[in-house]
Amino acid sequence: MGLKSDTGVNGVRMRPSPNHNERPAGSAIDMLLLHYTGMKSAEEALQRLCDPRAEVSSHYLVEEDGTIWQLVPEARRAWHAGASCWKGERDVNGCSIGIEIVNPGHEFGYRPFPEAQIEALIGLCRDILARHAIPAERVLAHSDVAPSRKEDPGELFPWGRLAAEGIGLWDEPSPISGGRFFQAGDAGQPVEALQSMLALFGYDVSVDGRFEARTQAAVAAFQRHFRPERVDGVADMSTIETLHRLLTKLPSLT
Repeated sequence: MGLKSDTGVNGVRMRPSPNHNERPAGSAIDMLLLHYTGMKSAEEALQRLCDPRAEVSSHYLVEEDGTIWQLVPEARRAWHAGASCWKGERDVNGCSIGIEIVNPGHEFGYRPFPEAQIEALIGLCRDILARHAIPAERVLAHSDVAPSRKEDPGELFPWGRLAAEGIGLWDEPSPISGGRFFQAGDAGQPVEALQSMLALFGYDVSVDGRFEARTQAAVAAFQRHFRPERVDGVADMSTIETLHRLLTKLPSLT
């Protein structure tokens, strides 16, 4: 299949990946999922995303110098999310567009994202959002939809900067302070209330009043995206207050 650019962003390069299939019948593109590559170089990442043996891909890749590659047509289902879930939807690939952002990641020397890369990403995201009905609250991190497996794009990613450009949901996180907190091993009605908030926001957690591994992973994923100053999986007051304010911004709850 030949590949023609879907985006109006200038200078996008084509590098077709064979790793895609049809989206589910009747499905709508209503999610934008951001990743980091987590590999030592952009070329290594591109090779893997285009290798049929790897069985992984994304629609786009953004290099550190701002170069944008399109690998899979937006109309096709790229294989970027893996085992994942958001608001009960387990075929995240079927409803999303995936963007890989070149960064070595936590395994190979995680570092801040360069200005040229973020500028290019902002332009690409704004173009995608102008063409698809993707709500702000469904511009997500890979770690949001797979919190037990993934950390990307990580706590150094400038979500607030993107939100200022109309990309994604954001609220300035509450300052870290003292007060009551919940952590692994805790149980009871307050933990159940926390789980209900996380599940209402979209995270795949059991609402059973037990602060177990899945809940801890979801809290850490939320922190990584929305309260990145401290990512420890402990639901302190800063985390809970920030989550509550974001919930009040969801259209379904207003």
